Amino acid sequence: MTAALQSWLLSPDVGIVLVGAFVGVASSLVGTFLVLRKSSMLSDAISHAILLGIVLVYLITGNQYSPFFLVGSALAGVATVALSELLARSRRVKSDAAIGLVYPLLFAVAVVLINVYARDVHIDAHAVLLGEIGFVWLDTTVVGGLELPSSLLNIGIITLVNLLFIVVFYKELKLTSFDPALAAALGFAPGVLYYALLGLTSLTAVTAFDAVGAVLLVAFVIIPPSTAYLLTDKLWRMLLYGAGVGVGSSLLGYPLALALDVSIGGMMACVAGLFLVVAFLVSPRYGLIAQEIRRHQQQRKNARRMLLVHLYSHENDRESLEENAVTAMQTHLRWSPERAREVLMDSLEEQLVEKHRPDDRLTLTSKGRILAQEVLEPWRRGG
Repeated sequence: MTAALQSWLLSPDVGIVLVGAFVGVASSLVGTFLVLRKSSMLSDAISHAILLGIVLVYLITGNQYSPFFLVGSALAGVATVALSELLARSRRVKSDAAIGLVYPLLFAVAVVLINVYARDVHIDAHAVLLGEIGFVWLDTTVVGGLELPSSLLNIGIITLVNLLFIVVFYKELKLTSFDPALAAALGFAPGVLYYALLGLTSLTAVTAFDAVGAVLLVAFVIIPPSTAYLLTDKLWRMLLYGAGVGVGSSLLGYPLALALDVSIGGMMACVAGLFLVVAFLVSPRYGLIAQEIRRHQQQRKNARRMLLVHLYSHENDRESLEENAVTAMQTHLRWSPERAREVLMDSLEEQLVEKHRPDDRLTLTSKGRILAQEVLEPWRRGG
């Protein structure tokens, strides 16, 4: 059994898919709260700024494999946000502009330091930004007598840490995301939770950059939670759906990348984007198709109400025989024959009107008369 598990874990296909899935889950867990806070692009700033933390740790320790890389990168990410907020508080620039000013500066400083002091070391912007998930199975670690990809172990630990953080502070995170003022009044320290969340985002970014790269990490942080946001209004479901999109992007992205001979990480991000497009179209509440259906239904409802008001207004007129005839729907209401037929069929089906032979005269039912009176009531009050 152990030998079979060992062989399965060291399979290149399995290692790549599992690492991609864990990156998707870990990123979407923290990304959900960034999306809810309307701070999604902070993930972009953090993913670039971690390079400075990595470089500074290397220059201080002289060790390319220092365990302090995680701490340095996390602090660099948090420092990026803190500097951006400090600049925004000056009221000289807006918050989005502040982010756009700070993180390119820190990233540029990191690139300069690499070229000046770490030219011969395998720390470069290309590796951090793009990564290469196709090689994760080559670097392995032995844990409990079981050999498995190092990237899988690292991102698995980060995923577990992110999950535990959300489980332990679920209520606090929920309250600070939707009503930070109330959270502060109740003593929940929203600022501390916010920076803890950003610290976890930095840890996730530096752990994942060997696999998917910092740029593609941004896609996994933003796209799965955004897709989930379109599908549900429940936070726990949003977390679950986001994780599902992350896993699905890895499962579908890898074979598609092989079939098309393209970047594996890039295809995983593209598949995540396809999930977002599908949700944007078919979401039951926010989807374009659902909105179009509701718009059409509202138009038909308004047309029925217009017909009821027309019939009610002329119910006791001397011209009622002419005004309330089926032909009046086209001549007086200026509807096309198709539109008039559709409205008439809807009204008859809902028992709002009755059609009388042989003169095709329309009369209101008691239900239709009550509805017409309800429609006219606001205008009567206004008059």
